Amino acid sequence: MKKIVVTGAGGFIAGHLVKELIKTGNKVRAVDIKPLNEWYQVFSEADNLVLDLRLMENCYQAVNGCNEVFNLAADMGGMGYIENNKAACMISVLINTHLLIASRDCGLDRYFYSSSACVYNAEKQTDPDNPGLKESDAYPALAEDGYGWEKLFSERMCRHFSEDFGLITRVARYHNVYGPYGTYDGGREKAPAAICRKVTSAAMTGEKEIVIWGDGHQTRSFTYIDDCVKGTIDIMYSDIDEPLNLGSSEIVSINQLVDIVEEIAGYTLERKCDLSAPKGVRGRNSDNTLIRQYLGWEPSTPLRDGIQRTFTWIGEQIRKDQSERTGINRFNK
Repeated sequence: MKKIVVTGAGGFIAGHLVKELIKTGNKVRAVDIKPLNEWYQVFSEADNLVLDLRLMENCYQAVNGCNEVFNLAADMGGMGYIENNKAACMISVLINTHLLIASRDCGLDRYFYSSSACVYNAEKQTDPDNPGLKESDAYPALAEDGYGWEKLFSERMCRHFSEDFGLITRVARYHNVYGPYGTYDGGREKAPAAICRKVTSAAMTGEKEIVIWGDGHQTRSFTYIDDCVKGTIDIMYSDIDEPLNLGSSEIVSINQLVDIVEEIAGYTLERKCDLSAPKGVRGRNSDNTLIRQYLGWEPSTPLRDGIQRTFTWIGEQIRKDQSERTGINRFNK
């Protein structure tokens, strides 16, 4: 039985990863900076630690006695967060750097780093009809300012720790992961969760309008969480020593994403475009040639199916929150 560290375990993707690793018989140490009661998922079978991994000594504590690391810890969120918190996002470089050093010193066998499609050259993402970003499109470098540069630098750190110290490192570039047990409000949410929340809330209150960031014609591919977890594990235990796209190639515009959510909800809204809001690149999609070549697989959950599950979960959370607030107000009266 391996003992595996998963960092960022109180967050969205890493919480699902912890669940899968436990399910498949591994001993897991789950680590996050947030208090345990703020984790999206907590598993009693895991060794759950609350640690700030920006600090070197905490990284040694996190990896000591373990065999492998899945590093998914980062200060991040959707476009609204990363465009307005560039310095905070870049400070995450301390997490990966200190974890790599601790993993080397403690003799760990393997190390996974979760990178992002934000590493890609912005000049290759100006057309909504993006044909798909190949892994080589990260260079010459012109990454998303702040968050993207931190991810690209940390990719290089993994590469050089492999070259110089023999630590096996694997890197996946995540493309817009979504699904249940993720952020859907508060400012860090991404487009699928934000739109599910907005449409659900509007249907509950009778609101007739939805605000769209940008003109709605910007495009993305969105990756369902189950595909992300499978791809993460497969890449970790592969022989692939270069960064690899982990994303769906089903590209849609934001307007088309709203169409899907409205159809699921059975509720149609007037759309108001906020052209001053953060909107990121014009078009981004995943070229899956390499992952198909290496693994014989690619993310395949249809967007509508994934959004249906996500919409259902977010609706349950909103109704639960509303019920709890109503109960508190009734008690206070």
